[in-house]
Order: sequence, then structure tokens, then C-alpha cells
Amino acid sequence: MLKLKRALSEQKRKYNKQPHVVTVYLNITDAYSYLLLQVLAQFQTRFAIEFEFRCVLNKQAQMFPAPALWDKNALNDGVYLANLYGLDFPSALPQHSNEMATAATAQLLHWELQPGFLLNALTIFKTYWHEDETELVKLITPAIAKHDECYDHHLLNNENLLKANGHYLSAMLHYGGEWYWGLDRLQYLERRLNDLKLNLGASQLKFNLAQKHFCQQLNSQATGIAHKKNLNQQPIEMFWSIRSPYSYIALARVRQLAQHYQVPLVVKPVLPMVMRRMQVPNNKKTYISLDAKREANLCNLKFGKIADPLGAGVERCYALFYYAQTQEKGLEYLESYARGVWSEGIQSDTDKGLKKIVERAGLNWQTAKTLLADNNWRNWAQSNLAELYGNDLWGVPSFKYGHICLFGQDRIDALEKAIVKRFSMY
Repeated sequence: MLKLKRALSEQKRKYNKQPHVVTVYLNITDAYSYLLLQVLAQFQTRFAIEFEFRCVLNKQAQMFPAPALWDKNALNDGVYLANLYGLDFPSALPQHSNEMATAATAQLLHWELQPGFLLNALTIFKTYWHEDETELVKLITPAIAKHDECYDHHLLNNENLLKANGHYLSAMLHYGGEWYWGLDRLQYLERRLNDLKLNLGASQLKFNLAQKHFCQQLNSQATGIAHKKNLNQQPIEMFWSIRSPYSYIALARVRQLAQHYQVPLVVKPVLPMVMRRMQVPNNKKTYISLDAKREANLCNLKFGKIADPLGAGVERCYALFYYAQTQEKGLEYLESYARGVWSEGIQSDTDKGLKKIVERAGLNWQTAKTLLADNNWRNWAQSNLAELYGNDLWGVPSFKYGHICLFGQDRIDALEKAIVKRFSMY
């Protein structure tokens, strides 16, 4: 289906005699937008593409269940990504007023419709993020600052277009019906443009550094020394949900990481957002599923034949987790369950489906089915959730290793670096 969609998109582009246009959505208050903006000029020299810029400002509230924690994590992510790719980023979030953000956005909207946007935008973003308000005021035309409401309809149009095309985040690139988020997904656009022969030089990837050296950062001798000194006793704690496709992908990768470095892995399941009476709008669900598919492909994991475990499937999964742990099969059981519902279409709310999941994890089905009515799991699931929040995290998968807390499967490389750093200190 993906190949067909891409072929139809390219056919439509040729029929309308249009160039290869990548639409970029930016938000002055968004850390990921600032990082993305810094690489676009160089990116454009590598591919025969054009950029169309659309600035946004207001977040879709229903998409961000914990905006303060999101911003805090974005700052940590920003520092990490800037170090990874050699980019500029501050060590603290800028503390501008809402009025200043609105005025700066109005200036960006004004520049959208004239040449030189990329350079102008980078200048104002850098000034904003380094909290140089005196210089920032100079960059904003006085008439625009005084009448920024004149750009309200322009802003609303951009924000409506983002939503209508199926997304909710800024730092997004939209090309040929597909979305690419910030630096973490730019490699997928690189791959697509290379496949279209739009590369102006050698076909290469520059934005795959987060996955490039997975389980290769420490040799077996160093790992053995760490093992002898009991440095491997610091566990990886993983907050996880059976209804999260990213949790499925992350569990497979983190198990591999833990085995490679001989580090204990402790998984702490929590209830899915919907079962905590929170919102997950359709746009968000659709994007996550499509994005998880390409992430799974990258990790050589099967994905796509989905049997949503929402409701009874989640409850049955968690009801048997303690039993699986007592048999020292907890990780095998969760991985079997996740693989079943995310790649094999196994209906886990039926005894037939659950029996297959349970038995291939090495557990006894006759024993397991007697435990399905046990509701004690609700206590530990909520305790895990409170612990997640206590670590200034809000979503899954999330990780804690010592004093380091990380959100998302995109930061497993940072988790590996933390392990290597601990081992290398001794």
C-alpha cells in the first residue's frame, strides 16, 4: 500500500507539473523546530527539492496530556540531539512572554511569503532560544509587533492545514502524503529522496546516528570487566504498555541491549491512556501506527497485523504478568503478547488467542487461565504510573537508569551511552 501511495503521489506531481515540494511546519517555541531549522539549508543542497514553510504556534491541547513535562523532555532531547549532530542549543528553556512568542510568530508569517525565509527564520529562532530579547525586538518590524492580530488568519490557516493533513506536532516535514518528524525521522525522508534519485551527490544517510552503532559502543572485554566489578547490577527500568506499538518495538530492542551488556531489565506496565480516561484523537493514533511500522521495519521487527488489545486484552495481559514473573518468564511473556497483538493479529481477548501467547512464552495455560479474574494487577499498574510521574515522565515507553530518565524508543541510544559511561568510569 505504501508503494502504491507513493507511486500515485509521484504520478499526480508529474501530471500537475509540480516540483518536489517539502512542506515544513515550524513553531518558534518548539525545541525540535529550532534543531530542524538548523539542518535544512544543508539538506537542500543534497537533494533537488523545494521547501514551503508554514509557521504555527498553538498546540492542539488534546494531543498533549502533560505539556509542561513535554517541554522539559524536549529541552533534554534538544541538548542530546545538538551534541549528536553538532548543532546549537541552549541549556535552559527561554522564558519569553506569550506576547513575545506571538509577535515573533507574526514576523515569521510575514517572511513566509518572501524570499530568504530560511536565513531570516534561523536568525530569529536563534535569538529567541538564546533569550536575547533586546536583539529579538530589533528583528521584529514595529508595525508587525503593534498589529500582530493581522496575522491571526494566516496563522489559523497554517494550523488548520496541519490538522487537516493529519498531524498535530510542529517540526514536521510533509512530502507526498507522508510525515517526517524532526531530526529523528529525517533519515526516512533521506531514504525516500534517494529512492527517487533526487540526491545531487552520493546516495547517503546523515541522520541515522541514533541507530547506527546500536550494541557496538563497548567491546566484550570491557563488558566482562564491568561484570566482574558488579557494575551490571544497576537495572534498566522500563515503563511499558501493551497498547503502545512503540513499547512493542522498544521492548525487543532494550532486551537486546540488556543482554548485550548483561544488565538487568525490569519492566513496569501501566494502563494505556484511553483506559486512564484520557484522549487519544484519531490523527494521533493514525500517525503513531504508520510511524511505528517504519520504525519496526528499521529494527527488522514484524508489524502491522494488529489486533487492538484495548479493554479485555490489556486486562488479561496484566492479570497474568505476575504469574509469568514467578516463573522467570516475565519478559518472554510480554514480548510474546506484544508480538501477537501488533504483528500477528492474535485476538488476546479470546482463550484461543491467549493460550497461544502464554504457551509459547513457556507458561502453563491451565494454571494461567485460573488467574485471569485476579484484579490485584490494578494496584501495581497504578503504582507504576505514579512512579512514572514521579520521574517527571508521562508516556510510554520510558526508561530509568540510575539517575537518568528518558522518554521514547528514540532515546535507546542515549540509554546505551549511559550504560557505557557507567562501565567506563571504572
